[in-house]
Amino acid sequence: MFIGHYAVALAAKKAAPRTSLGTLFIAAQFIDLLWPLFVLVGIEHVRIDPGATAVTPLDFYDYPFSHSFLGVVFWAVLFGVVYFGLRRDGRASIVLALCVASHWFLDLLTHRPDLPLSPGGEARWGLGLWNSLAGTLLVETALFAAGVFVYLRTTRAKNRVGSIGFWALAGILFAIYLTNLFGPPPPDVSTIAYAGNLSWLFVIWAYWVDRNRVTQA
Repeated sequence: MFIGHYAVALAAKKAAPRTSLGTLFIAAQFIDLLWPLFVLVGIEHVRIDPGATAVTPLDFYDYPFSHSFLGVVFWAVLFGVVYFGLRRDGRASIVLALCVASHWFLDLLTHRPDLPLSPGGEARWGLGLWNSLAGTLLVETALFAAGVFVYLRTTRAKNRVGSIGFWALAGILFAIYLTNLFGPPPPDVSTIAYAGNLSWLFVIWAYWVDRNRVTQA
C-alpha cells in the first residue's frame, strides 16, 4: 500500500490538530522509511519478481525488523514515547503511535502472505488484495480521497501556498501511485531502496504545506 498510508496521516490531523502533517506523514510511513535503509545496509532483503502479484513485482521475502507485527508494535511504542518526551502531548503521542501501527494492518490487507508476526517467526500473514489490480486501485483511492476530505475539513489555507501546495502534494502522490501500478518493474534492488528514501521529500513538503494552513474549529 502507498497512498493508503498517507490517507491515515491526513485523517489523523483531526485527532491531533496541533501536530504537523509532516510529523503525521513520518508516523504513518515510518515503517517504509526504515525499510529502504535496512535494505541498503543488508539487514533486510527484497527481490524483483514480475508477476508476483497483479500490483507489485516485488517479493518481500525478508523484512522481519521493519515489517513484522512485533517489530511494528515496538516502533509504534518507541515513536509515541519519543514524541511525548519532546512535546509532552499525550493525545498526539497516542495518535502518532497508532499511525505507526496502522501501517502493518493496511499492509496486511494488501500483501500476499509475507508479513511475519515476529522476527525469526515462521508464520506469514497477508490477505492478498494486491492479487486484484482493480480492487487495489478502488480501495486505496477511496482511502486517499477520504483522508484528503478529512484534512480539508479540519484545516483551511492561510494563503496560496496552503491551497496550491496541498493540492500539488496530493496530486504528485497520486501520480506516483499510478506510476507504481502501471509502470515497468524497477531495474534493480538498489534503485528501489534509494527511491524509497525520496519519501522524505514528501515529509518536508507536508511540513511546508501545514505551516500555511490553520486548524478550523
